[in-house]
Amino acid sequence: MLITQNDTALRNLLTSAHVIAVVGHSDRPYRTSYQIAAYLRRVGYKVYPVNPEISSVDGEICYPSLADVPEPIDIVNVFRRSEFLADVVEQAAKVKAKAVWAQLGVESKAAVTAAEVAHLPLIMDACIKVVHRNLIG
Repeated sequence: MLITQNDTALRNLLTSAHVIAVVGHSDRPYRTSYQIAAYLRRVGYKVYPVNPEISSVDGEICYPSLADVPEPIDIVNVFRRSEFLADVVEQAAKVKAKAVWAQLGVESKAAVTAAEVAHLPLIMDACIKVVHRNLIG
């Protein structure tokens, strides 16, 4: 179910979440995925980098897939192109993630359908850092 415009649901998700997997996490500090993940760590979330192309980020293991993340995932934060979002939603459902959050510019009708089938909350085209700052502080 799409919850991008529901501030109450977004606030509840952000305050109840502890573990965030960042799909498409970069090891380059100038990339947005790196910067957003750093912010999420600073505000107290446990962040797992997920990217099959790199082995580590700042000395932390970078996992090749969501299935490899060693603990339950609350939010899957997606830094991939829109055409890959439905597949990420399906992977998130398989690992029983609690929600999928696609960053600015990432939207997909197929992902909405996949999220509805999986009864998985989906946020699209929204920066988790901006929303966190606006709703949580």
